[in-house]
Amino acid sequence: QVELVESGGGSVQAGGSLRLSCTASRYTHSSLCMAWFRQAPGKEREGVAVIYTGGGNTLYADSLKGRFTISQANAKNSAYLQMTNLQPEDTAMYYCAAWTCYSDSSFRSWGKYDDINWGQGTQVTVSS
Repeated sequence: QVELVESGGGSVQAGGSLRLSCTASRYTHSSLCMAWFRQAPGKEREGVAVIYTGGGNTLYADSLKGRFTISQANAKNSAYLQMTNLQPEDTAMYYCAAWTCYSDSSFRSWGKYDDINWGQGTQVTVSS
């Protein structure tokens, strides 16, 4: 089972930036998808960005394009989320997720039908 360790959350003022990191260990398949989801109090969890580590392909939530960037380390077992121009509505618990991407549809469906491994979450708080 994949183990995920996240870091990089914190508190910033509106307009600021943060970089989240997630490292996956104990994965045995080379076709790994890694993603960031977030959940604000009282709201449903939503996908932020996903990357296919086998090829570097990325997907973003439409509302976050241009402000958030997902990337991977050369070792391909770590994913990063660079967040810029943060706004109070970005305040949420951010979760790293990883699953084995057996197909393009697994990547494009954000792992909806796959066995997803979750990190413990890291809090991001943006004040106005």
